[in-house]
Amino acid sequence: MALAPGLVLAQKRESKPNVIVIYADDLGYGDVGAYGATKIKTPNLDRLSKSGIRFTNAHSSSATCTPSRYALMTGNYPWRVKGTEILSGDAALIIPLDKITLPKLFKNAGYTTAIVGKWHLGLGEGVKKDWSTRVSPGPNETGFDYSFIFPATADRVPTVFMENQRVVALDPNDPIEVDYRNKVGNDPTGKDNPELLKMKASPDHGHDNTIVNGIGRIGFMSGGHSARWVDEEISTTFLTVAKNYMKRNVNRAFFLYFPVTEPHVPRMPATMFKGKSGLGYRGDAILQLDWTVGQILDEVETLGIKENTIIVFSSDNGPVLNDGYQDGAVTQRNGHLPAGVLRGTKGSVFEAGTRIPFMISGPNIAKGKVSNALIGQIDLLASFSNLLKQNVPVGEAKDSQDLWSTLSGSTKTGRKIYVEHSEGLALVKGDWKYIEPNAGVSYRKSTDTETGNSPEPQLYNLAEDIGEKNNLAKKFPEKLKELQKLLQLEKDKK
Repeated sequence: MALAPGLVLAQKRESKPNVIVIYADDLGYGDVGAYGATKIKTPNLDRLSKSGIRFTNAHSSSATCTPSRYALMTGNYPWRVKGTEILSGDAALIIPLDKITLPKLFKNAGYTTAIVGKWHLGLGEGVKKDWSTRVSPGPNETGFDYSFIFPATADRVPTVFMENQRVVALDPNDPIEVDYRNKVGNDPTGKDNPELLKMKASPDHGHDNTIVNGIGRIGFMSGGHSARWVDEEISTTFLTVAKNYMKRNVNRAFFLYFPVTEPHVPRMPATMFKGKSGLGYRGDAILQLDWTVGQILDEVETLGIKENTIIVFSSDNGPVLNDGYQDGAVTQRNGHLPAGVLRGTKGSVFEAGTRIPFMISGPNIAKGKVSNALIGQIDLLASFSNLLKQNVPVGEAKDSQDLWSTLSGSTKTGRKIYVEHSEGLALVKGDWKYIEPNAGVSYRKSTDTETGNSPEPQLYNLAEDIGEKNNLAKKFPEKLKELQKLLQLEKDKK
């Protein structure tokens, strides 16, 4: 009889697997060995791939970061909502507080929840903030019991960590002020003091404002000098916090959202990775990312929770080489293809913009499989609602589909259609992809991006032309009309 309570606990834990979502930043389809990379080694990601299912037709919702994170959190296409574009570091929170979110789903199922890493979904109710106090609302109000984040991206101010929405290590006598239009304070800028930079900015990218740790940032910042991070320590700081969270909750069911910063700019990896890839700092950052994933995998094994932990790995959008700094990503490319066989980059409506690495491993998930099923990160919310037996309120997370049978490997079928998003929209159905006409520029020289924008409709057969080279719109007018109608139906949904 004395063993009965323990047995009950074990049964509860068995039905409630831990879930860790590792979310890379700007990692491309061709940046991982399991997806065909030959110029860089990613043994830990390859190890994760072999232990579960690797998806070859998985997508972020969007070709840039904030909207993809919005979709992941809410289960809604971001292009339906104004204000979900790439946010500045002082933006207000864009996640609705009265709707279901991915972490709320887990909380409702009895989990403890945490985010450790990049947030980039806004904080507070407006642009003006008192950074010396708790900035609210933020990740804690959207469903996370614990949060350790930086507010936006590593190339945007404020360059500080925040624990449960308070700036870490802030000196109250050195208050933070942030402004994205006008210079504040007396800190040197990359534009006026380039001699202070340890990494030069690329021309016309905007990374020449306040200098922090020898790197120019987007936006102006004054104060908070004791709280400012050192770029070389960002990744290991997040990793340490994540591992400590796992240790504290080893006897509880937990959901850990771990959005890492690699290989987003500025790429300034820890010293032990510098120069190791032969591909410049971007390649070194990918090595650091892979090592970090290995550390999480090892920690799961060390804590004895491997058999009861689901791990999802993906990226918020596709790759980009020159994204604001002269870091060797272009000059030391060495034949590496960040997008693999796909056309486009981050910021493109071509496949490389949203088709990303996606792996899942854990209990009751098939091992060593590769799936070509069409899935989206946006589907995690509805899929985990199935696993956790939690109802999603009617009318919420309306674009998320329950694909748990696909994610677990019990079926090979995925979505029937999926909408891809950049400056314009595209719709995929089966082997066919339609890109709607768009008046935007077709090529962005500063980032070497083929946007996919064209005044003409585009139609591609991805099964025969994964590189999207042959526009078949005129050859198959009926197929074009079919997909145009389907996209319009999606746009008309409220």
